[in-house]
Amino acid sequence: MSKIRIVTDSTADLSDDALRRHEIEVVPLSISIGSDTYLDRVDIRPAEFIEKMQAAPELPKSSQPPAGVFLEAYDRLGSDGSDILSIHMTGEMSGTVRSAEMGAGMSESSVTVVDSRYISKALGFQVLEAAEMAKAGKSVSEIVERLDRIRRNTRLFVVVDTLDNLVKGGRIGKGKAWLGSLLKIKIIASLDGGEYTPVAKVRTKTQIVEYLTKQFAEDVKGKVVRGVGLVHAAGYELASRLKESIVERTGYDKFGIEDTTPIISTHTGVGAIGFMYYCE
Repeated sequence: MSKIRIVTDSTADLSDDALRRHEIEVVPLSISIGSDTYLDRVDIRPAEFIEKMQAAPELPKSSQPPAGVFLEAYDRLGSDGSDILSIHMTGEMSGTVRSAEMGAGMSESSVTVVDSRYISKALGFQVLEAAEMAKAGKSVSEIVERLDRIRRNTRLFVVVDTLDNLVKGGRIGKGKAWLGSLLKIKIIASLDGGEYTPVAKVRTKTQIVEYLTKQFAEDVKGKVVRGVGLVHAAGYELASRLKESIVERTGYDKFGIEDTTPIISTHTGVGAIGFMYYCE
């Protein structure tokens, strides 16, 4: 059986150590701030990006990798006969998966492209599982079947602290943003079907913590927690409060708090957090 190489993109929010240990290839998206363009997590790190985004007069713009970049990666990784499984962020929010499919169509290697339907650690759940199964000698079809199951059992919530970036990105009208700011409304959205869906509007961080803690406790009751991710865009204080609440309520503490990728930060804005998990 030929070896399987795993490819993903930079929105998976996986640490450099995890990528090395699992031999995962990352094709980065790019982000433009004014006249400067950076490769995500290659030329610019999360904390540096937040500073530049806050100082920029216009919202940074993200771009998917060109099909040619995927083609180069696929041909290189498959040159020894390896099969390639390429798992990417939801196609509802980016053209990345489509670009990967175009690259796969031009490659001489055997490439299977998967739309994870998620972002951040929720994408990372699938990528890490695929890498572990590949090392265990599982086939591409077995891995894809497993990824489908993980996807069905994953929940992802995003909390936006400010509506500014949603307005600049054309995702909400200026009038609604003004009203939201006046009422100090914070939006909790889930990523169902590959796109953001508002599920609650609250006014305090305490209500955010209560909502997400209750949701997690209900969803995992009687099940085995397979993975939890908690990321933020300069929103560490809120993320820390949520983790403390999760641990106190459920006793589950096998997760850290990490910076999310600039690609996600540019859409959510400063102060946002992402909370995701899957259980069976």
